[in-house]
Amino acid sequence: MKIRRIGIGALALAAASALVLTGCSTGGDTPSTSGSNTSIITANGSEPQNPLIPTNTNEVGGGKILDEIFAGLVYYDAKGAPVNDVAESIETDDAQNYTIKIKPGLKFTNGDPVDATSFVDAWQYGALLSNAQLSSYFFEDIEGFSYDADSPLTGLKVVDDTTFTVALTSPKSDFPLRLGYSAFYPLPKTAFEDMAAFGENPIGNGPYMLAGEGAWKHNEKIDLVVNPDYDGGRVPKNGGLSIVFYATQDAAYADLQGGNLDVLDAVPDSAYQTFESDLGDRAVNQAAAVFQSFTIPARLPHFDGEEGKLRRAAISMSINREEITKVIFEGTRTPASDFTSPVIDGWTDKLEGADVLAYNPDEAVKLWAQADAISPWSGTFQIAYNADGGHQGWVDAVSNSIKNTLGIDASGAPSPTFAEVRTAITDRSIQTAFRTGWQADYPGLFNFLGPIYATDAGSNDGDYSNPDFDALLAKGSSETDVDTANKDFQDAQEILLKDLPAIPLWYSNVTGGYGTDVSNVTFGWNSVPLFYEITKG
Repeated sequence: MKIRRIGIGALALAAASALVLTGCSTGGDTPSTSGSNTSIITANGSEPQNPLIPTNTNEVGGGKILDEIFAGLVYYDAKGAPVNDVAESIETDDAQNYTIKIKPGLKFTNGDPVDATSFVDAWQYGALLSNAQLSSYFFEDIEGFSYDADSPLTGLKVVDDTTFTVALTSPKSDFPLRLGYSAFYPLPKTAFEDMAAFGENPIGNGPYMLAGEGAWKHNEKIDLVVNPDYDGGRVPKNGGLSIVFYATQDAAYADLQGGNLDVLDAVPDSAYQTFESDLGDRAVNQAAAVFQSFTIPARLPHFDGEEGKLRRAAISMSINREEITKVIFEGTRTPASDFTSPVIDGWTDKLEGADVLAYNPDEAVKLWAQADAISPWSGTFQIAYNADGGHQGWVDAVSNSIKNTLGIDASGAPSPTFAEVRTAITDRSIQTAFRTGWQADYPGLFNFLGPIYATDAGSNDGDYSNPDFDALLAKGSSETDVDTANKDFQDAQEILLKDLPAIPLWYSNVTGGYGTDVSNVTFGWNSVPLFYEITKG
């Protein structure tokens, strides 16, 4: 989707105090560098699935761009700690009613003011059922939200130009931590005149902006330049970004090696064995809040009800994750033992039922036979994936592991582009299992669970629904003690381990690198480079 360190959860749960995130640093003075601050940094990316509207973008390609051209109330530093950006303060006495003050005098790149109304109107637009926004789920905790009819968020009130209030339906102590996610970005007045047209040429308030007419060349690249009016903590130390949409990761890696690409955040599987020796100290291989899985919708034949549970468990136990992560990924992945990430505060590998994620071919065959007793298996099992993302190696390995264990016809089902396969997934026309995963939006356990598996959630691609799971999410979200909240989220995961709405595979490291002409390259907690820090020359 568009992700921690110890202490981040505690920081979020400090929201019950009188002042939350008040007076955080905005970055301070920009250090001097030897590089040219007019140089353009080239980076890899992927064609966004949809026009660039913050509330309708829930995938990595579009999210990477939105995070550079918009500034939200907060942003996250390299380790995932929230830092005030547009916000001057976010205050609450009860973790349910928040007063948000924004910095005065801020503007979008077209001159529209960044004020309380620009946030409230954007959130109202994102929440309305008729607007069908993929990230509307993020507003469900605000009073007035409805999944059944158009209903304004009655919990949002503009107090004055720089102040608005938010009333939630129940205490949500991690609410301030969520506010760095793109769904909560503001929008200029002009956006509401023609939202589709705006998405093709978005006007933001972030550290970068589109480089004029035609800056977004679809399926090719998008060019960004520095926004001279941005004064938050992410002031760029370069002249702009050119994000290139590569057809394959191999092509991107070849450009990096050839000096035609400055920063790469996804090394192809063909280079896992050699990229660290190829790039030396310019290679990056570090833990990130990225979780990989594949989803089997219950609407597919043989995967509903008790039969579906048995088949999911059998398929999961058919996968030799240890072998695949060693052979295919050369140690750049770690077999999953839950649905979140080890770099998130509250993660544990001691969940009851996690043995369903261990390779156990004998038990897998037994469970498959039990499912056959309910309804004999017919057809083939396929995993859809985007061919432009470097996934063929592991999909083939996983499919072969399933095939060899269960004796069924299993294979990958490639689509040419990420946008193409995502469209089939979101419009529910896909008729196979499909690759899924999560690059966290903000650093909390809930973010790996609620947006993906809660009933009606925006990224719930498998249409999973379990009221007991939903209840534990709600309970954990309302806790004011971080350990208690995390225990609720762990209990919720034990339900997921029984139902397996997705099949967890592994946790991803960010594997990347950078060229000889750039310096100050840091990859953040969510695997994305801190582009504004990069210098060149």
